[in-house]
Amino acid sequence: MSLRTPIWLFDLDNTLHDASHAIFPAITRNMNGYMAALLGDGNTPADAETVNAVRQLYWQRYGATLMGLVKHHGVRADEFLREAHRFDDLPSMIRAERGLARLFKRLPGRKILLTNAPRQYSHQVLRHLGLHRHFAQHVPIEAMRVHGKLQPKPSRQFLRKLMAQLGVHARDCILVEDTVTNLRAAKQVGMRTALVTRYSLQGEHKNSAACADVTVKSVLHLTRHGRQLHRTSL
Repeated sequence: MSLRTPIWLFDLDNTLHDASHAIFPAITRNMNGYMAALLGDGNTPADAETVNAVRQLYWQRYGATLMGLVKHHGVRADEFLREAHRFDDLPSMIRAERGLARLFKRLPGRKILLTNAPRQYSHQVLRHLGLHRHFAQHVPIEAMRVHGKLQPKPSRQFLRKLMAQLGVHARDCILVEDTVTNLRAAKQVGMRTALVTRYSLQGEHKNSAACADVTVKSVLHLTRHGRQLHRTSL
């Protein structure tokens, strides 16, 4: 066993900030309005029950509602992402812990943002949090493509492609996430994983032990598990 300089792959929403406070509810409203029109008969929008069922089905099946809309309804990804992430005042909606910048200064290794959120939104959130200067690379959902097709998290194919592009081994990468399915995919390709629970609903992390090397309430606690996360096999 030896210590290597790690590649940190950080999720954004509900990992680095509390998206459940105001941002996710707003995105859900935007998505529901878009999908109600899409799933309606051209005159009458689909009812809320239908929209919620379809949204949840696609999220569970594909890891992102967008993927189901693209696959089954011919929706343009850029159009949907733009409509879903319309906010009157995004900065006022962002909630996060203090000390994130200090954490990023202390963590050894390269940091990459890996988020199923779109580029413009995630860039705005990073700048508001004052974290943009700490990331060597920003990989939003638009950039998660394999053979030209969108393959967002939890796509194992994209994770392998990303590692090839970075020229790194899976054992040198640490995915920091709040979503168990994404961590499971990362674990399956050989990455180290850290589950963040602070902003998630109770019960969302059932059966997480097999896919998380460490579980922390906050990303601020990652430094407590440094040796465990950094240690990789040669």
